[in-house]
Amino acid sequence: QVQLVESGGGLVETGGSLRLSCAASIYTFGSYAMAWFRQAPGKARQFVGSVDHSGTKTLYEDSVKGRFTVSRDNGKMIAYLQMEELRPEDTAVYYCTSSTGIWDPSANGNEYEWWGQGTQVTVSP
Repeated sequence: QVQLVESGGGLVETGGSLRLSCAASIYTFGSYAMAWFRQAPGKARQFVGSVDHSGTKTLYEDSVKGRFTVSRDNGKMIAYLQMEELRPEDTAVYYCTSSTGIWDPSANGNEYEWWGQGTQVTVSP
């Protein structure tokens, strides 16, 4: 059974850091791109960052550039989202997702097939 399980969310003060992890049980994990999206209450799902199949190319949403880092360890079948300098507007449920069709990073949610259940990140003012 294909699964993506996020962990590492929590409550942090403005300016703090968190690292989210996404453990995958997908036999093609190392073959395709992965991404992180987030959704705040009452708002649409938003792209955060993506990494290509090999972990060498990344793509970020403008508001997180320079603060967030997406990476992956294909041997361990885990993806990471390192978040620094967190702001209250970063508060959301964060989801990891894996593609089964693209190699390069993408901000298009329609190109990702498998989604985790999400982990809550709350940044206090």
